[in-house]
Amino acid sequence: MIRSMTAFASGERATPWGTLGCELRSVNHRFLEVGTRLHDDLRSLEPALRERVAARLSRGKVDLVLRLRSPEGEGALRVDPTRLRELGELAIDLSSRFPGLHTEFSQLLQLPGVLQAPVADPAALQAEALSLLDAVLDEFVAAREREGAKLADAIGERLGLIDGHVATLRTLVPQIRDAQRLKLQARLADLPQPVDPGRLEQELVIWLQKLDVDEELDRLATHVGEARRVLGLREAVGRRLDFLLQEFNREANTLGSKSVDARSTAAAVDLKVLIDQIREQVQNIE
Repeated sequence: MIRSMTAFASGERATPWGTLGCELRSVNHRFLEVGTRLHDDLRSLEPALRERVAARLSRGKVDLVLRLRSPEGEGALRVDPTRLRELGELAIDLSSRFPGLHTEFSQLLQLPGVLQAPVADPAALQAEALSLLDAVLDEFVAAREREGAKLADAIGERLGLIDGHVATLRTLVPQIRDAQRLKLQARLADLPQPVDPGRLEQELVIWLQKLDVDEELDRLATHVGEARRVLGLREAVGRRLDFLLQEFNREANTLGSKSVDARSTAAAVDLKVLIDQIREQVQNIE
């Protein structure tokens, strides 16, 4: 199944040190480019995070965000009652010696040891972050595949239309050849001097060979089959499809340059439009 390069996924996980949040989003890019925004306690994890992402993705500009939100309730900041009691007793003792001394409660909270925050275990916190990233990556890849399925359907529909134009041109080519043969013979018949029949036939064959598009039609049909095969591969196929579209475009251009009939010219234009539409879709494929 092909994958889109555009996707988004996120997740959260509660830990003893707060709530971990992870976001992944990506847009089109020629190669894989990973940008990170990490909580200070997770900055040392950046190489491992990049390695995890690169193991699952091959193309796209990816933004990875890892946040650590301060805990609430039981995990929030707590007052050390023993330390606070000791400071209170000290304040009472000092007040008798310094009558003008006034201590605010908010000032007591600022003294070292009064407020206690959960102490993070770096190794455990990083393990939680990697586990969360793996879960978000699973969702992220699934989102890419869902979008990729839609792109495959759109491309498959246009490949079917290309197949239809190729089939139509195959039926038109003999008619066009006969019409051009009759037109050339009529023009030669109007010449004042008669033309040698053998030379006439030779020139006619050479001229019709220049208009022959059987090879181009065969190659287009082959490219359609190859594109359908590639769409079924379980790997990154964006670059392969992009290269294949160059071949599509080359054949369509040749058909247009050889066209001497309004119907084949219109078909060549339609083919180029369809190929361009497929190219737009392929730009989104990993």
